[in-house]
Amino acid sequence: MRGRWAAGIVPRNFCWIIKDHLAVSERPGGYAPNHRKVRRHEELLWLRAQGFTRVVSLLSSTHNLHAYQELGIEWSRFPLSSASETRDVLAELYPALHGWLRNGERLLLHQEELGDSVMGVGAGYLLWSAILPDGPRAITAMEQLLRRQMGTVGRMIVAAVDEVPPLGSFTSAGSSVGEAVAEAVSPAGQATSLEGHESVGATEDEAESQDGVPGQPQGTGAGESAPVGAVEGTRVEDIEANPAVPGEGGPWPSASPR
Repeated sequence: MRGRWAAGIVPRNFCWIIKDHLAVSERPGGYAPNHRKVRRHEELLWLRAQGFTRVVSLLSSTHNLHAYQELGIEWSRFPLSSASETRDVLAELYPALHGWLRNGERLLLHQEELGDSVMGVGAGYLLWSAILPDGPRAITAMEQLLRRQMGTVGRMIVAAVDEVPPLGSFTSAGSSVGEAVAEAVSPAGQATSLEGHESVGATEDEAESQDGVPGQPQGTGAGESAPVGAVEGTRVEDIEANPAVPGEGGPWPSASPR
């Protein structure tokens, strides 16, 4: 391959949540019947070229996992399928995200489409990690970054953060990603990859067709909307240094969306 195709193509609705650290998009290759294996391959090539070390899937299925593995991209899966399981999923997901970011990983978070569930999980992480001080500001920041309103499902996920053990209850050694987030720059060192979270084998249903896979997308966002934000510049804005979060070894940022 030559030209721009050699580096792949940007996943649809790709957007940075924490610049150069944590991003979201719809499922690489497209969601539900719009899924294309060729497009998926091109988007994964782009992610790998951009230094992404791990894809975090919120899908209840194992779709795409084998494709990540084939291209040497680590994956983790935290199925988010019902409101009754939200608290338990977040209690595992947020500490894992925190640990990977502290180790310098560059992460992509996705479900089928970029809708309410992904918005809620992203806003919830900004709240849980004390990057933003309260739920309303986290929701507003996510709506501004993704240029769409968050619906009831997403707001319920943010509300569930109050039931998740706080960041201060987790203790770990090592430098904080907060300084890098505050400066909105790439990590200086080589990213570290870890083992996949999901213990089940990383294989997808072999019956998946070339044209797509059956299933209903989660959330309320419009999957065919134009890409949101600039790939280079979208981030939570006006980040300022914050005193160390209890139980942490370094400063974490606070952000005020404009």
